[in-house]
Amino acid sequence: MCAPKGVLKGNFQMGKPLFYEILEKPATSGIIGICCAIWFYIQKKNIGYSHVGLSYETAMEGHHWRIITSAFSHISVIHLVFNMSALWSLGVLEQLGHMGLGVAYYLHYTLVLVILSGILVLGMYHLLIQKFKLEYFRRVTAVGYSCVVFGWMTILSMKQPSSKLELFGFLSLPISFAPFESLIFTSIIVPQASFLGHLSGIIVGYAIAWGLIHGMNNFWALSMLGWVVLVFIFSLKKSNTYDFDFLEIESVTDPSLPSVRFLSAGNGRTLQMNALPTGDVEIV
Repeated sequence: MCAPKGVLKGNFQMGKPLFYEILEKPATSGIIGICCAIWFYIQKKNIGYSHVGLSYETAMEGHHWRIITSAFSHISVIHLVFNMSALWSLGVLEQLGHMGLGVAYYLHYTLVLVILSGILVLGMYHLLIQKFKLEYFRRVTAVGYSCVVFGWMTILSMKQPSSKLELFGFLSLPISFAPFESLIFTSIIVPQASFLGHLSGIIVGYAIAWGLIHGMNNFWALSMLGWVVLVFIFSLKKSNTYDFDFLEIESVTDPSLPSVRFLSAGNGRTLQMNALPTGDVEIV
């Protein structure tokens, strides 16, 4: 994939022992470890694209949890190696604290990239299916961390436009053009690569770099993470993908809960409150 060259002069040194580089890139190292562990689990359990991938069809069926699982899952070892090697190189962002980046920034906006790029690619599928009647995109299944990789590549190209990207160790390109160069390059050498998934990462990356998405701090990141976990668990439960014994969702009729409805009265409307609810109320 692509490796940033000349991002840090003086602070970033080639040839350091791997242990020290891991300490300098704790967030990146942790994410790589998670993706590798998930890959091993997928191989051991013989899990396929349809089990963890994100598609328009499964999203419409309520499988919203796939936005998370698709981002961190890789089926092919080559796909995993490409994405993780690129992510490792982009991990130098963690060392740019003096530029307003750093570890906290990296973690906050990684969460944003995962969620928003997944939602954006679903929006693109919706437009292509509903507006242009391209039913092919209804079942297209995407997996992999590429959307986040392309997002960070875009952000780095805006923060360090004078840096260079080294492709495969011999081709050096200006990082300012790297996101689109990589988008075209991967589409040519890997035809099955998700063009829309990569493009969604680039779009969200530009939105972050330009300040259209900003203000993330520990409070907002933890709040967002909390909502993500809740949606993840409830979508797993409601889609019958996983049975959480401690969580039950059932319809009940509680006479102590009032209901509100509108009754037509001539040309106007009358508000009426009943002691009994007009329909079922879902509570947990």
